[in-house]
Amino acid sequence: MKKYFTIKIFAGFIFILLFNACVKDSCQNTYNYSFYIPVYKTSAEVRANIKSNPATEIKNPGKIFILGNYIFLNEINKGIHLIDNTNPSAPVNAGFIDIPGNLDIAIKGNILYADLYTDLVALDISNPLNVIKTKIIDGVFPHRYYGSGFMPDSSKIITDWIKRDTTVVQECSSTGWTNTNRGILFAMNAADATKSAGSATIGIAGSMARFALMNNYLYTVSNTDLNAFNISNTSNPAFANKTAVGLNIETIYPFKNNLFIGSANGMFIYNMQSSPANPVKVGEFAHARACDPVIADDNYAYVTLRTGTACRGTNNQMDIIRLNNLTNSALAKTYQFTNPHGLSKDGILLFICDGTQGLKLYDASDVMNLKLIKQISGMETYDVIAYNNIAYVVAKDGLYQYNYSDLNNIRFLSKMGITK
Repeated sequence: MKKYFTIKIFAGFIFILLFNACVKDSCQNTYNYSFYIPVYKTSAEVRANIKSNPATEIKNPGKIFILGNYIFLNEINKGIHLIDNTNPSAPVNAGFIDIPGNLDIAIKGNILYADLYTDLVALDISNPLNVIKTKIIDGVFPHRYYGSGFMPDSSKIITDWIKRDTTVVQECSSTGWTNTNRGILFAMNAADATKSAGSATIGIAGSMARFALMNNYLYTVSNTDLNAFNISNTSNPAFANKTAVGLNIETIYPFKNNLFIGSANGMFIYNMQSSPANPVKVGEFAHARACDPVIADDNYAYVTLRTGTACRGTNNQMDIIRLNNLTNSALAKTYQFTNPHGLSKDGILLFICDGTQGLKLYDASDVMNLKLIKQISGMETYDVIAYNNIAYVVAKDGLYQYNYSDLNNIRFLSKMGITK
């Protein structure tokens, strides 16, 4: 009887193993994916279409540059919106310049400089509604990199992405992540993939800019280098020099004869007075790893650090750095914020975008004792430029304009919303 009972237990154990094996063999997971298929054009087709075209909807805005009555607003990786801002209370979306891969803008005189993936484009904007190409310099910027093992066709240029939603069933032993050379397949919540180029930003010498103008030079930063272009002949820029700066370079801000370069690990100061084509490093300030937009005035640099970014930051604060001696910059004071992004300064006024807390305006006449003048809530802000009594604010849901000529009555002027 005992032997029979033992056999029953053994047989039952074998049945369980076989059952589990069958379950394991048939185990499957279902994943919801968004598939992005690249749309290609030839280089000749792309360059022929770099001109003033009819206005398009604003969907994924980036950096801006202000010139006269026009706002030049980057549509990330697609081109530049031409916005007639003659009446800031009622701006008009007037046209669009198709420049695939575009992220940055700078303007000197009547010439606009923009990146086209790896190339630098110069455009005559004497008539913004009829721009004319004056020069393209090939291969001066690093190549873009894509996720999921995707390798683009290097003989053509990606001008758009077509989104396709799909469902994929895979065995449990699979990773649930699929690579393909036909496009990019993003697992689960893939909507953020279209934002891979970064959050919306704003910049006429703005804190998020990667292009900067100084005298007869255009300076640009890549992940590791500072590039200098001679633009003494504005319509015919010429590459001058490349300087290795460090790793994880993010932003550049020009002030007088210095370039303030923000990186994930600190701020670098380069002076170009003696050699504009080959700026010389004169100082730096190290901080904890974080993305760090930076602006400066005669005496101080203002640097915001935040969490929740690819920079893997752990602090949400603004560091004010004393610049009396550029070669030995020192921390003056640190202020805590919720999630600070871009910032701008107009005289003693300091504007700070604090993420979901909106826009904060301070009296910075005493940097050791900032005084909050106004907080504008109800929007998630990324960057701001304060210019000629108007604050241009890029937020998650659009571009806002405020008149701050009367600090006791800061007036909302307009909002250009984003089309989802």
